[in-house]
Amino acid sequence: DPDFVKELGEPFEVYVNDAFGTAHRAHASTEGVTKVITGPSVCGFLMAKELEYLDGAVNSKSDKKLAAIVGGSKVSSKITVLNALVDKCDLVIIGGGMVFTFLKAQGHNVGTSLVEDDYVETAKEILEKVSKIEGKAILLPKDIIVADKFAKDATTETVSFDQIPDGWMGLDNGPITTEEQKEALSDGVGTIIMNGPMGVFEFPKFAKGTMDLINILADLTKEKGVTTVIGGGDSVAATEQSGRAGDMSHISTGGGASLELLEGKELPGVVALDDQ
Repeated sequence: DPDFVKELGEPFEVYVNDAFGTAHRAHASTEGVTKVITGPSVCGFLMAKELEYLDGAVNSKSDKKLAAIVGGSKVSSKITVLNALVDKCDLVIIGGGMVFTFLKAQGHNVGTSLVEDDYVETAKEILEKVSKIEGKAILLPKDIIVADKFAKDATTETVSFDQIPDGWMGLDNGPITTEEQKEALSDGVGTIIMNGPMGVFEFPKFAKGTMDLINILADLTKEKGVTTVIGGGDSVAATEQSGRAGDMSHISTGGGASLELLEGKELPGVVALDDQ
């Protein structure tokens, strides 16, 4: 709305955008006002830090490995960022509900676990793509905590990834998986981006895979100086819940903005600012 843009911007001479969480939207207050303000349009300290860590992570020139942890319930909501991270990262760890679409793509029985059948072929293509590139790896769970129902009081078992019983659903990673993740992330990795939990961490029975991984990341930062970037609402919530948020390199304030930046997209609220 050009009239609203003028009403917002014309009384002012300088514009500072420090709302990274809205930078992926071309709104009057994030992009439009920069066209009518006569003075400089710049980012604030928070915005600068977000860009430094997120953009710096995926475009790093470091000799050390770049790793991404992509979790959450659905492949469909992360497919674009997953493809982008596969291209940029040496290691991609996949967790959460999206695991079972990948396991089904490999031909395994997944019981009543969450599966997006429309994305099974996509998952297969991603796995094949990575298998053909030397030095790249996708890490899927080796063992899974399964439940007889989606509830905090469900009966649980820990089974191999290829032994999920009929009528049971996977809701978290098992201990073998967590140990394998620790070994992979400790092997020459310089930067780790985490976006999405490993299980249904809101239920205590299915929180261990996520919380143990968060502890691994925090320890790598404290002990080895690994850069750890946590993005996405659920990842941030789990990290805060763990009490280790202060040990991470950076906790992102942007959900959609973080994802789009990791995907390699230009953010309208950033593009509109002056180059300084």
